[in-house]
Amino acid sequence: MMTIAEEISQIRQNLPNNVRLIAVTKQVPVEAMRFAYAAGIRDFGESRVQEAQAKQEQLADLTDITWHFIGRLQSNKAKKALELFQWIHSVDSLKLAQQLDKLAQENHYRPQVCLQVKIESDPQKTGWTVPQLWLDLPNLDRCENLQICGLMTIPPVGLNESEVKSVFDRTNALLKEIQTKNWTSLQQMQQLSMGMSGDYKIAIASGSTMVRLGRILFGPRRSQ
Repeated sequence: MMTIAEEISQIRQNLPNNVRLIAVTKQVPVEAMRFAYAAGIRDFGESRVQEAQAKQEQLADLTDITWHFIGRLQSNKAKKALELFQWIHSVDSLKLAQQLDKLAQENHYRPQVCLQVKIESDPQKTGWTVPQLWLDLPNLDRCENLQICGLMTIPPVGLNESEVKSVFDRTNALLKEIQTKNWTSLQQMQQLSMGMSGDYKIAIASGSTMVRLGRILFGPRRSQ
């Protein structure tokens, strides 16, 4: 088996310079995170606020880490998430976006966020359908305290490779269409957070700028 450093080195060979590698560290011990940091990782993704807070305290000496929240964000954890994370990839509703915008204004934050979209129907995932996103974009454009940087998507489980690529391609096309509109706060939407351990190469071919890799770096997560 390859070490974490060897896995990271091999993956970097497949990543264009404009693609950001986010190491997903849910249930990954801090010691393994330090190995990843030593191998050059500076972006870490967590999906639980409480777990992330504990890890951040233990890694406080590593001051140049950028923390990404990638899980479903509950409204009662929104304020703490803003305190802990520079990026929130999983803003999945207008209600959550407006709550984050209000909290950001009150606490002088300027979080970078992605809007989670469901290109294909998927009862297992949250996020905007494409028609609903178009309806909500005018109100999202008024969220002046958020840096809405792009879109995030996760394909439904069970798709074949061509179907997965279609999801990623359509997400890219949606972002490009949004960019053609005369929005004020949405002008900075340039990012595509797409691709995990099993499909990141497909995502990169479809224009992803951020890939979220966990299992391929650290092995299977521990059972709950």
